[in-house]
Amino acid sequence: MPDQHLPSEDEVRLLLRRDRNWTRWGPDDQRGAINLIDDAKRRQAAGLVRSGRSVSLSRPLDAAKSAHNPAPIGQRLARESWRAPGAGYAHDEIVVDCHSRNITHLDALCHIWDSEGMWGGKQPDEVLSESGSSWGGIDTWSDGIVTRGVLLDIPALRGADCVETDEPVQGSELAAAAAAAGLAVEPGDAVCVFGGRDEWDARHRQDWTGYPPDPRPGLHASCLEFLRGHDVAMLVWDVADATPSGYETPWTVHGALMSYGVALLDQAQLGPLVRECRASGRYEFMLCVAPLRIAGGTGSPVNPIAIL
Repeated sequence: MPDQHLPSEDEVRLLLRRDRNWTRWGPDDQRGAINLIDDAKRRQAAGLVRSGRSVSLSRPLDAAKSAHNPAPIGQRLARESWRAPGAGYAHDEIVVDCHSRNITHLDALCHIWDSEGMWGGKQPDEVLSESGSSWGGIDTWSDGIVTRGVLLDIPALRGADCVETDEPVQGSELAAAAAAAGLAVEPGDAVCVFGGRDEWDARHRQDWTGYPPDPRPGLHASCLEFLRGHDVAMLVWDVADATPSGYETPWTVHGALMSYGVALLDQAQLGPLVRECRASGRYEFMLCVAPLRIAGGTGSPVNPIAIL
């Protein structure tokens, strides 16, 4: 385990309150830390493109139900004739629970809250309805998110295939992985944390007693200080909060969405990007994420594209 002081319960609560960004960009802000990505940041990201190689960070949308995919997408394809004999077209209907563990998605600022409210202190009863959210919906990022992406390869740092449940990723390891890659994490960056989820799933799937598996590996609450201290705009991860977290507070690393406005891109498939970065020795790239324009949506399926 890394040599780091792990925060107490009170210290985790302080991390989520002391440096809140709720009024940083004005009392009515609904974009959160994405405000850190300006035109100059996008130009910087575009300047990182060298080979032009593009890599998807998305998991396939899986319509097959199984013990390990209890919430598959719904997909129905229909065929229609069109105007002349032998001519036709096909169309399909897709139904998605975008916060499923098997779907790569972007969380909106209205997605979570605690006793003090969601982003900006808004209360869920005031802004949420069956038709969507009137505050902090995914459509506030409808122009897309284009910024510098940096990959933090935790298994490589540890000399392992994946993160294990008894050793969650600590904040000091995020800093160490950045240093190992020769990176300086900058304001407005998208930090991609590779934990080796697919490798862990393959190794432990036979041990699962439920879905999603519990316990499961992930990031420790100590990562909050790193995210806020470096003004990270978006966290892209293939693992999520370590479960169980070891704390009573309802949100640990996911609390970065609620308190700091950090966009969370959950359930990314980072393996292909890791292989590209390891082969090239480059761990920074342009990252493009385009959420669907779902009015008042709590999130959106996405296909993030890294361009090296």
